[in-house]
Amino acid sequence: MKHFVLGTAGHVDHGKTALIKALTGIDTDRLKEEKQRGITIELGFASLKLPSGQTLGIVDVPGHEKFIKNMVAGAAGIDLVMMVIAADEGIMPQTKEHLHICSLLGISKGIVALTKIDLVEKNWLELVQSEIVEFLHGTFLDGAPIVPVSAIKEEGLADLIQTLDDAASQITEKADADIFRLPVDRVFTMKGFGTVVTGTLVSDHIKIGDEIQILPEDITARIRGLQVHNQPVEEAWAGQRTAINLQGIEKSVIRRGDVLVRPQTVWPSQRLDIFVEFLASNSKNLKNRALVRLHTGTSEIIARIILLEKDELAPGQKMFAQLVLANKDVIVAGDHFVLRSYSPITTIGGGQIIDPLPVKYKRLNSKTIDELNLLKNGTLTEKICVILERAGFKGVNLRGIAFRLGISTRKIKEELESLFSGKKAFLLDRDDTTVISASFFNQLEDRIAENLNDYHKKNPLREGISKEELKASLGNIISTKLFNMAISSLNKKSTIVSDKDNVRLAKYQVELAGDLDSLRQTIAKIYSEAGLTPSSLTDVVNNFKDQKTKAQSIIKLMLKDGDLIKINEELCFSRESLNKLQKDYTEMLIKDGQATPASFKGLTGLSRKYIIPLMEYFDMNKLTVRVGDHRVLRKKI
Repeated sequence: MKHFVLGTAGHVDHGKTALIKALTGIDTDRLKEEKQRGITIELGFASLKLPSGQTLGIVDVPGHEKFIKNMVAGAAGIDLVMMVIAADEGIMPQTKEHLHICSLLGISKGIVALTKIDLVEKNWLELVQSEIVEFLHGTFLDGAPIVPVSAIKEEGLADLIQTLDDAASQITEKADADIFRLPVDRVFTMKGFGTVVTGTLVSDHIKIGDEIQILPEDITARIRGLQVHNQPVEEAWAGQRTAINLQGIEKSVIRRGDVLVRPQTVWPSQRLDIFVEFLASNSKNLKNRALVRLHTGTSEIIARIILLEKDELAPGQKMFAQLVLANKDVIVAGDHFVLRSYSPITTIGGGQIIDPLPVKYKRLNSKTIDELNLLKNGTLTEKICVILERAGFKGVNLRGIAFRLGISTRKIKEELESLFSGKKAFLLDRDDTTVISASFFNQLEDRIAENLNDYHKKNPLREGISKEELKASLGNIISTKLFNMAISSLNKKSTIVSDKDNVRLAKYQVELAGDLDSLRQTIAKIYSEAGLTPSSLTDVVNNFKDQKTKAQSIIKLMLKDGDLIKINEELCFSRESLNKLQKDYTEMLIKDGQATPASFKGLTGLSRKYIIPLMEYFDMNKLTVRVGDHRVLRKKI
């Protein structure tokens, strides 16, 4: 079954509330002040069962100019508008303003209820109808049915109900962007139940027991109960007027304008990319950085408008812009909004959200305008690519893309697969489908190669850099997962060589020349002449005084190349000396069958300072194995 919301619109005292009562039997004016003054101040709600079996949720909005912000809040989520025009007064100021607001909010279907026909003559009625047809020409209500009615005498009600039924049958159900949202328009406490919020469920669905997040306050709660049209339900769907009983939440922490969402699917915004229409009815231009009142969903927030294409916007013009909000709001890409002037307060324009999480831009920038055009009019692939570029090295997950495009995750997943196969994007994190653009991934690979090249130039004696130091050189914005992914990719391309903790360019080799080559030869001579009785590593390095750092680096390089062999922290031997010892030691073991420290001393003439480390070294290298207090050759040598 389809679920739709009907909203009233029209000038004060044109009979909106009386008409709803005649249709449904429900008086939507519930406040004492409304009863006393005879005008609607707050939003009212009712429902109407249509002949086709469909149920319309009805939102009755205030018509008085002082309560326009309440009217805009009630218009959030409306599918079908009933423009109410009194036959005895005809088109009035709020008739025009409400029509503008409905158009700016993207409402595209509606009918006209011509009320109070019992107060006018037939000729006058025909004249008013002609005036309405002319007034609606070129608007979204152009050609809409005009139904004469009298709520007092109950005339024309059956025709009105049938017209509503026909209009509802032509409405397409809300596209499912699979982002549950319910902008709160009322908060109250019900005895025995606790806090209840109401609103129109904008998209997706919700059920009892689900966890929800209340934004922008970032409060988490669980759904205790649901009602749709005053009837308890287990589940509520997009398009339904819904009351939600929240478990363990005080009424005081929620207010109109808050939005209920699923956790981590929507994020509060304080800067918005928009496409704005400045109404032709305005008498003067809108200047860059003007203060405006932003109406989205059920909220009103003061904002400053930053015009991105020129310094002023003339009446009737449209343009890309940014809004910088005084307080955070909860908006998804594709949402419609209304702008009212800061003072005096009148409706001046509105439009659509292009990106709810942009950065600050330089104005008059062609690249920015090109991006915004793609986000507004491009293919889904083009839109995703723009969001990936805007996300930079951090990447963006699937839910974030859906939020910033207002498109279902299912459709985005399909496009991402195409981007992955075409190497235009890379999957950074499979758990939450975090994606990074190919251009930023390639930039990171280039930066890694550049940083390695710089490191090699500054440290010619070092084979490479530690991974930790290399990652730090790239800045905090690079995550560990992204870094490891880039290192792995560069390894596969043979751009770099990476071991457990060391990274170098594949083409890089330490080349010693001049003083460095002379220093290496000196160190090699020291160890060669020392034979099996070298000085400690510390003493060798200390001999070079002002060249200690270079000496340490060269020894490290000689150890890597195998010219020196390190058997413990302080003892190194030349390769030739150790190889000759290993040959002599093996021959002795074959002849005698075993070796002890005493026989090893007899072979080498060395002191215990060298004998024990050397015998342990040969154990470790699996030439020998210790049995009791002596060594024997391993079976396989």
